[in-house]
Amino acid sequence: MQECHDVLGVGFGPANIALAIAIEEARQDGMMPPCDVRFLEGQTDPEWQGGMLLTGSDIQHNPARDLATLRNPRSHYTFINYLHLSGRLLDHLNVPGEFPLRRDYAGYIRWARGHFDHLVDYGQKVATVAVTEHEGERVYEVNTVSGARYLTRCLVAGPGRTPYVPEPFASVDDDRIFHFTEYLYRVEALPEPPGTVVVIGGSQSSVEILLDLSRRFPDSRVLNYVRSFGLRLKDTSPFSEEGFFPAFTEYYFAASRPSKAVLDAYMRPTNYSSADGDVLRELYLDIYEQKLKGRQHVFVSGNRLVRSVDVRPDAVTLTVAEVNTGLVDQVDADLVVLATGFRDLGPGVRQEPLPGFLTGIAEHVVFDGGYPSITADYQVETPSAPPLFLNGLCETTHGIGDSGSFSLLSLRTAAIQRRLATFARAAPRQLDRLGERP
Repeated sequence: MQECHDVLGVGFGPANIALAIAIEEARQDGMMPPCDVRFLEGQTDPEWQGGMLLTGSDIQHNPARDLATLRNPRSHYTFINYLHLSGRLLDHLNVPGEFPLRRDYAGYIRWARGHFDHLVDYGQKVATVAVTEHEGERVYEVNTVSGARYLTRCLVAGPGRTPYVPEPFASVDDDRIFHFTEYLYRVEALPEPPGTVVVIGGSQSSVEILLDLSRRFPDSRVLNYVRSFGLRLKDTSPFSEEGFFPAFTEYYFAASRPSKAVLDAYMRPTNYSSADGDVLRELYLDIYEQKLKGRQHVFVSGNRLVRSVDVRPDAVTLTVAEVNTGLVDQVDADLVVLATGFRDLGPGVRQEPLPGFLTGIAEHVVFDGGYPSITADYQVETPSAPPLFLNGLCETTHGIGDSGSFSLLSLRTAAIQRRLATFARAAPRQLDRLGERP
């Protein structure tokens, strides 16, 4: 008879790592009954933001907004404790920067993840999810690409958001066109420097990639196309940043869909289609110095929209329109990097109803105007199916604090953990213990 887990988590990035921590500490405090928890991770050796661990790049949130601190400042799993145990706390505190280096935070995520390796099946990318029967009980059947089959009474989906690839690129399948999350993997594998690289988008990631390309390939032409007038400064007002407070999440959750749209329009520059001042200044100065030398090779062009893509053996040809004048240019590129963000949940052009592997259970999900109906504690309404939670995918219902950032991650996982505890109490059984460090 196949084992049926109490909780199965899909993905073992920061969201579900934080959930594993929350469950372990709740058990230590007597707030979580015994339950059998397992996680599936598609990669064999995952690296947090591995494709964007650029030299000198930093995170964009206070380091105390980590996997545990907001929920439990005394946790073993805080970023500060990681630095202390690594013998680098004083060195880190002396680093002349507002935020930690991204590479430092990636090391922290790797360290925290390592405590739970015994609970994770790596290299198991989920292909499909279905509802089935097991010993008279409705459970989820989870099938992976490699052919493994899992059963679970509760499912927590934390796979990260789906990269957004807009048209006309979505209709083209070519290795020279790729999402920015693959950036380092792709450029480090190039046999020789590219002649021309095009970067689409005006996000923080776009600016960081422009800076990296400028230094990595000083003889290459680097073109950046953005739909707005130019690269925009991120809204870092402390008043706007209160959108990453729990109180805003509660306010947003209770708002009507039209009111959510108004709030989204205001909050968007705090996290999307904009960049921090330090990298914008660095890029502008870099381009200015190139002009002084008479060797400008990085160009930022605003008010531009790519109308079509033609893939040929020797180049990728982009037809680029100036959105106000209508003038059209054609550009041949060796690489095209799409710094175009991610999909949210919903019915819109940049959205998807559910993560792809959950489409098989869509008939069990309650939708409201094309948006999945989700409770305040991140549980999807599935009247005819077992409990389903979304960990890190609920921006359209819970607001900017659930945008995939770390800002409220530990508090979100606390809410999910408390809800999971109610299911465990309702069906007590003799099960394995979670969180014992090997």
